[in-house]
Amino acid sequence: MKNIAEAHRYIDNAKEILREKAQKEDGYYKDKKYVKMAGNTAYNGILEALDGLFGIKKKGRKSVDWYQEELAKVDKKMLNAFNSSYEILHLLMGYDGSLNVKSSLIGLEEAEKIINWVETKQAATSN
Repeated sequence: MKNIAEAHRYIDNAKEILREKAQKEDGYYKDKKYVKMAGNTAYNGILEALDGLFGIKKKGRKSVDWYQEELAKVDKKMLNAFNSSYEILHLLMGYDGSLNVKSSLIGLEEAEKIINWVETKQAATSN
């Protein structure tokens, strides 16, 4: 479950980046650079957890389509959470640098939901 600890670390780092560097004011962040960094960091945390679940051991990532196909086989609700996280964390924050605090919080909540789900699934299979 090393991947879960690492995934949680990614989320903690993303939150710290937003809190310490992005400079929140009146519901918006001021610095797009750090929003992008935080979004990509949190998204990578999700991928870290999913890689552990799906047994990915080698370097390099699968495509987003691959993750979607694998999740669709296992849990449709988590597929929805993944799609939402992908859109918010990777696209909206990571690429576009959206400054909206509320959307970033939703993305981080979805990321934590996925990581906690993976942790539960891995704990169930290890018993």
